[in-house]
Amino acid sequence: MNNARRNPEIPHPSEKGLRSTLIGILANMGLVLVKGAAGILGNSYALIADAIESASDVLTSFIVWIGLKAASKEPDADHPYGHGKAEPLAAIVVAVALIGAAILISIQSVEHILTPHKAPAPFTLIVLGIIIVVKEGLYRYSNRVGEEVESTAVKADAWHHRADAITSLTAFVGISIALIGGDGYETADDWAALIASVIIVVNAYHIFMPAFTEIMDAAPPSEFASEIKEIAETVDRVIATEKCLVRKMGFEYFVDLHVIVDGNLTVREGHDIAHLVKDAIIEAKPQVYDVLIHIEPFEEILPENATIF
Repeated sequence: MNNARRNPEIPHPSEKGLRSTLIGILANMGLVLVKGAAGILGNSYALIADAIESASDVLTSFIVWIGLKAASKEPDADHPYGHGKAEPLAAIVVAVALIGAAILISIQSVEHILTPHKAPAPFTLIVLGIIIVVKEGLYRYSNRVGEEVESTAVKADAWHHRADAITSLTAFVGISIALIGGDGYETADDWAALIASVIIVVNAYHIFMPAFTEIMDAAPPSEFASEIKEIAETVDRVIATEKCLVRKMGFEYFVDLHVIVDGNLTVREGHDIAHLVKDAIIEAKPQVYDVLIHIEPFEEILPENATIF
């Protein structure tokens, strides 16, 4: 039995993700201007690199926003399982964009290291300090929302904020070294930008892998399936459960569950039990969008992977 549902009275999880993404877009638009101006006026390529990274943040956050909007659409004739794959796809785009930004920053950093220039202005440290606080705050807010709605794309967007905070921190360290060291240390700022590009690539990898595994329908942690079985086994006349397959589609989960009942029950009775099992799972696990129940007749010798309560 398989009748998908979504309670219209419950706000879709994407709403919080869309809100956090929009906040990030607006914040990054302001930071691009601040970083770019401070980098040019203060002679700091690390800050200019930071501005480039924030500009990519605006673009990728917009892509995440589009992905979240698409993932929130109801299933239709062409997409009977919904549009959830748009959400991890958006996260993959973010990861690729991060790598692109890192390559651009590293190339420009090397050019500046090889080209003699003056040390950055001291006021750039104040700007960077403010940026670090703002970006870390955005990371914590977005990551909390991503964890709450179980969104790979929102968590990817959060890590993009964290990457920006890291590049700002490395720039802060590099500029401090350049100012304290004096002559001969002018390129410390550029080395900081180069190190930041490596950190950005590492972050991109951590964003890419969860999104890729979701696209490939990797199973969630085994505890999730165990909890589903435990819920099913609380239903009256359920003898045991056998297979339990779970996959994530965007914000929601789809479950395939084999339930073992008395083989002498009528088809109608088995059907009613299946409905009760599905209702119990969805009530206990609201993130489960649909449950496909397969009724198995009780055998004297149960399958090896069956669990009995």
